[in-house]
Amino acid sequence: MAGMTMTEKILARHGGKKSVRPGENVWVDVDVLMTHDVCGPGTIGIFHEKFGRNAKVWDGNKVVIVPDHYIFTADEKCHRNIQILRDFVREQGLKYYYDPDFVKNEPGMPNPYKDPTKTNYKGVCHKALPEEGHVRPGEILLGTDSHTCTAGAFGQFATGVGNTDAAFALGTGKTWLKVPPTMKFTFHGQIPAYLTAKDLILAVIGEIGVDGATYRTMYFAGEGISSLTLEDRMTLTNMAIEAGGKNGVCDVDEKTLQYVRKRSNVPHWQVERDDPDAQYIYEHEWDLGTLEPLVAKPHSPDNKDTAYNCRDVKLDRAYVGSCTGGKITDMIFAANILKGNRVKIETYVVPGSTEVHADMRRLNLRGVPKDNNEKSIEDVLLDAGCKLGPSGCAACLGGPSDTFGRLNNAEVCISTTNRNFPGRMGSTKSSVYLASPLTVAASALTGRITDPRDYVSAPIQTGTAGVM
Repeated sequence: MAGMTMTEKILARHGGKKSVRPGENVWVDVDVLMTHDVCGPGTIGIFHEKFGRNAKVWDGNKVVIVPDHYIFTADEKCHRNIQILRDFVREQGLKYYYDPDFVKNEPGMPNPYKDPTKTNYKGVCHKALPEEGHVRPGEILLGTDSHTCTAGAFGQFATGVGNTDAAFALGTGKTWLKVPPTMKFTFHGQIPAYLTAKDLILAVIGEIGVDGATYRTMYFAGEGISSLTLEDRMTLTNMAIEAGGKNGVCDVDEKTLQYVRKRSNVPHWQVERDDPDAQYIYEHEWDLGTLEPLVAKPHSPDNKDTAYNCRDVKLDRAYVGSCTGGKITDMIFAANILKGNRVKIETYVVPGSTEVHADMRRLNLRGVPKDNNEKSIEDVLLDAGCKLGPSGCAACLGGPSDTFGRLNNAEVCISTTNRNFPGRMGSTKSSVYLASPLTVAASALTGRITDPRDYVSAPIQTGTAGVM
């Protein structure tokens, strides 16, 4: 019998089986269920309908609720959603709820936190989950958000589910899954200074298409992946869903374990690895030394081209943020290019989490605590003319018309986000180019899509940022 992949091993163990094969249906135990302000109220409603108004969740220590999508808006329906979450948390006595405590039961735009270290609010769920210790190798994480696959960077099975599946898991701690076949994407060499994981995943999606990995595991392997920071690996697995993937995974190494040991709220976990004779439904390899900075042109993440080929595209706006491109290392990449310069177009920056925002104030451009005479990452971005907003999903998915950074007209925007379908960031008349934080920052300085090799001549150090 052939060996198993990481995904197959995780599903087999959680299903009480010695082995599973692609296409097999298995009942599995869920380790963590996450929901947020968009899908949480619907999930709660189904839970009450099917299990009873007084029913209790299967395990209050395994339910995580992270409001993050429609926080900074005057829309009263969005405020109502927050209150539904608060009521459920109180009724259930849930421990892991990260409240936007500045959202009051009153009309108008909430006043954001002043100090990101002095609020219960965390920002984007996919960044908050590992920060708060809810992500570990070998576990199963379900979330009512398609980008839940981000956590696969930590060597776990993480996938998005709908409200009905989430409500069932909320009441039983179980779900029914078909075992996905695995696609293997191998990157050789070390990551060059002018590339980030965003370029790698755009290369993958451009190769296989937005439906090329439908209901498949996307396994990112090779020394090129090992050379990435843990945060950059999160960019890869985050966008697995953009190719239709069921989940994305990376191998567990010391970078992974160092982070998880420091953060995890559970003391033990089990690392799984692909067997040497594991079988893959598809394989493709790249040499990082030959890969160029890429963009995804409107209106699809697989509409791949090089930044250089798009050098004549005039831009109205640049955007740095989201679960894909709002991590602290993304901010360091962007700030190093913007240092000492001024942007030529409107440039919006949104930290992925309040921890990221705090680190932007605490760290210098090398990713280590700044001295008194040094500027912080936030200082550099503000000096360059960027508009800095509070952490959250913000304009990545459009949102209400008063959302920070939203494209409300026919703007042409270059963004570190993950999707560029018509209307994704607001107006259906707008156009979005997806790119790395290096390419976005370089383009903000010129007002046109710009190859970051024009600005990057040596590796950008990220120090301890995102490491522990």
